[in-house]
Amino acid sequence: MRKLLILFLFVSIYSCKDNKAKEIPSETETIIDSTTITKEAEVKDFREFKVLDSKYINNSELWSQLNKGLEDFTDDDYMSLKPLILEQDIPTLQKQIAEGKLNYEKLTKFYLYRIRKFDTENDLSLNSIISINPNVIEQAKQADKTRFVDAPHPIFGMPILLKDNINASGMPTTAGAVALKDNVTEDAFIVQQLKKQGAIILGKTNLSEWAYFFCGDCPSGYSAIGGQTLNPYGRRVFDTGGSSSGSGVAMAANFAVAAIGSETSGSILSPSSANSVVGLKPTIGLVSRSGIVPISSTLDTAGPMTKNVMDNAIVLDAMFGEDLSDTKSIYALWLNGFYYEELPQSKSLHGKRFGAFKRLLTDSLYVAALEDLKALGAKIVEVEEGARQLPNFINLLNLDMRKDLPQYLNVYANPTIEVKSVSDIIEFNKTDSLDIMPYGQKLFNGIVVDEGDETYLKMIKDSLNYIGKTFFDQPQKANKLDGFLSINNYHAGLAAVAEYPAITVPMGYEANGKPKGLTFIGKRLSEKQLLEYAYAYEQATKKRRTPKNYD
Repeated sequence: MRKLLILFLFVSIYSCKDNKAKEIPSETETIIDSTTITKEAEVKDFREFKVLDSKYINNSELWSQLNKGLEDFTDDDYMSLKPLILEQDIPTLQKQIAEGKLNYEKLTKFYLYRIRKFDTENDLSLNSIISINPNVIEQAKQADKTRFVDAPHPIFGMPILLKDNINASGMPTTAGAVALKDNVTEDAFIVQQLKKQGAIILGKTNLSEWAYFFCGDCPSGYSAIGGQTLNPYGRRVFDTGGSSSGSGVAMAANFAVAAIGSETSGSILSPSSANSVVGLKPTIGLVSRSGIVPISSTLDTAGPMTKNVMDNAIVLDAMFGEDLSDTKSIYALWLNGFYYEELPQSKSLHGKRFGAFKRLLTDSLYVAALEDLKALGAKIVEVEEGARQLPNFINLLNLDMRKDLPQYLNVYANPTIEVKSVSDIIEFNKTDSLDIMPYGQKLFNGIVVDEGDETYLKMIKDSLNYIGKTFFDQPQKANKLDGFLSINNYHAGLAAVAEYPAITVPMGYEANGKPKGLTFIGKRLSEKQLLEYAYAYEQATKKRRTPKNYD
């Protein structure tokens, strides 16, 4: 009891220390108060964007090394392959390849053709792709030549997109920032994991610059390198969500089999729900963070973003693994196949108990989703929310990024990159502020002036972790819950500080066509169960629709 009292005293004292720490980007606004739901409903008119198309991507250069390889792939080829590929899951694609109806080269060329057709410089452009792997066609041909004694992992030969804060050889890793436009690196640990299982890296996706912890006043989906990513469900109307904006949009538009995003607090859940795809934010440490441009070593994680739950499970299965260079890495006892092999049997939720937050029961899509879950045998328990305030959350991000970004720049970035700290980047950006930072760099400025030290940082971490765990653990224990049900990224901040996993799955569309996601939140390392819950709901409801004009 005495320890509890001391902890609350620390929270109280330090929440008063910096009253200026009010505004956090939309992916972390979910932690502030009940006005979040109103903020989520706001839309930006296209005319408000200061920048649309990238000033740093030359489209002809982007495709120069690939156009020759696509010369034999015609519009007739594309149209004939559409019913075999569009919206199909990985097991279906692999079955068609095994039956000779498709191969890895044609699959890869289909996605390349589709990206070139839709993503830039036309009336339907989405600006979701920053770079393309110049060797991807040859790698797909090599996959077709590979022979196996034992069946490979189902990710084998599947073209995957990476958020452009994840290191991958052959392409720069920019985090959307001009300062890193030449940051060509070796593969991040999770990319090594994917490649070990035979995945093909198709390219990189746009993101909210520096994972949306940079400008403060910019729209989600904007980066200086990639321009403004647009939502295919309302490309001049609906927000893309942030910061894994390009990954969410690319999945919605069927630009690859799967994409990898990253999340600190909502950056997978937000764009996944905004673009009607499935996004999983894992338990911190299940998936390596080495070689990924960081915000916070406390909260960061990568995670899969896919069109369906089965693919999500397969990609997670190919990604996880202990990384000794990551201080939070978890040694998992399970083998490959753990996350997806039993998923087809997960059709019932009989006896499962889910906490539904009373505050959200005014949302008609949420209420309808609860009824669908009841029909699957689930018990819905209405719960009141505990304290949602997360004092000094922005200071945690400030102090972590101030030490974690230099670590990345010195260990994982290309040695030719001259910026070595947040301060260096701030000065670099001033050299051409109109093009490099048209929305300013308010959050970066906040990082360098934050007066917190390591002792203060540890207190914030401990108090926030306690608040997050208490928020979920108390009602979970009192009501014997198997998980919680939320909307989009509404409880992402609390799940983040608790270091708990969450998965969002399409639950329908508002009257104006805006997508929404049903989000399942579970306890530490409950990814397998969350995937099973999401799969049962998805298979029973089939809510996802391909965006109009992109089918």
